[in-house]
Amino acid sequence: MSEIARSSLDAFWIPFTCNRAFKASPRLLASAEGMYYRSVDGRRILDGVAGLWCVPAGHCHPRIVAAVQRQVAELDFAPTFQMAHPKAFEAAERVARFAPPGLDRVFFTNSGSESVDTALKIAVAYQSVRGQAQRACLIGRERGYHGVNFGGISVGGIATNRERFGSLLPGVGHLRHPLDVERNAFSRGLPEHGAELARELETRVFAQHDPTTVAAVIVEPVQGSAGVIVPPRGYLQELRRVCDANDVLLIFDEVITGFGRLGANFAAQYFGVVPDIITCAKGLTNGTVPMGAVVVRREIHDAFMNAAPENQIELYHGYTYSGHPLASAAAIATQDAFAEEKLVERAASLAPYWEDAVHSLRGLPHVRDIRNLGLIAGIELEPAPGKATTRAFDAFLRCFWEKDVLIRTTGDIIALSPPLVIEKPQIDRLVGAIAEVLKGA
Repeated sequence: MSEIARSSLDAFWIPFTCNRAFKASPRLLASAEGMYYRSVDGRRILDGVAGLWCVPAGHCHPRIVAAVQRQVAELDFAPTFQMAHPKAFEAAERVARFAPPGLDRVFFTNSGSESVDTALKIAVAYQSVRGQAQRACLIGRERGYHGVNFGGISVGGIATNRERFGSLLPGVGHLRHPLDVERNAFSRGLPEHGAELARELETRVFAQHDPTTVAAVIVEPVQGSAGVIVPPRGYLQELRRVCDANDVLLIFDEVITGFGRLGANFAAQYFGVVPDIITCAKGLTNGTVPMGAVVVRREIHDAFMNAAPENQIELYHGYTYSGHPLASAAAIATQDAFAEEKLVERAASLAPYWEDAVHSLRGLPHVRDIRNLGLIAGIELEPAPGKATTRAFDAFLRCFWEKDVLIRTTGDIIALSPPLVIEKPQIDRLVGAIAEVLKGA
């Protein structure tokens, strides 16, 4: 606190944070490099969560830093309403090449939340331009997180994100989530039980919402913010089958799983299930400059092009900063870093070691379940009696203050998602710090 007066903390209303407790004992980061943050009091903090799931190539990557520095000196801003600049097109082309075959049209946003709302609008508008305007309903999933804009919280399924915000989008349904600790506890990778829950889209949800009125289903391939809920084996394949059988679009929210997190470019490639639309952000620019993207099948894009009269705008939607020059430069440099350093392949090769490491926590005090896929893990703890969420948050605080390790918690679940550049000794240190904290709980 020597570098910042406590009174200067008042103005910033911190998101998703207990502001009063934080400002009484602030956790402030001053710099970063590679796998580490540096706190304002000079401690080197091992980053076990890639910032906020968004720094796959490591902090302050020299190539990305240099690209952004050059860009801000060359072209600081250019509009993309009726104008454009070359790097926005180059960034879109690079994202399209990284995406599954067939998804090669890219709409830029500024965040995952904006990507989700953009995808939902595209899905509903697409049904209209192809003559199916009655298809305006949207289906999400319980415990789903799709950002914090009104569309995202409508299809999302986390109650605290919805409860104080009045009327949300009408005509929205929700699938049950597939987490089943009783049958699948301590699964390594994909759980064996629960694929049948995907069939409830047809047997339960479509019984409540006529499928001929449904525009799209949106799911996270791996539910991150709800505590690392890994889909059962065959689950996403079944969702794809049901959507195809009912002429409903399938949207994958890959804000967390995109850009190598599972050891594949996107979760779509990892699972071998190609959706109609992918939303992404976070790792798109390595967290350096805010940017999101919606990647769609060419047929969806072309439906808009073919439906609009000549010289008329095809989609009345966009953002001032869509395809921003700095963000575009960062996205291109991030793709270069991924290719040169083979970060996707690196994540795939580390995944077995990561799995063994996190599952070594089984049997420690209060550990109820461990879930993992790629370089993601969730360690679910038994709640403290009468004090839900406090056990995991206490572990978070102790890791930060006592072990110089940054983790993340959601409810009573520790969520881990390190940069893809993590080394095996750093995995050992991260998991070891959690083990020491849990043993002392």
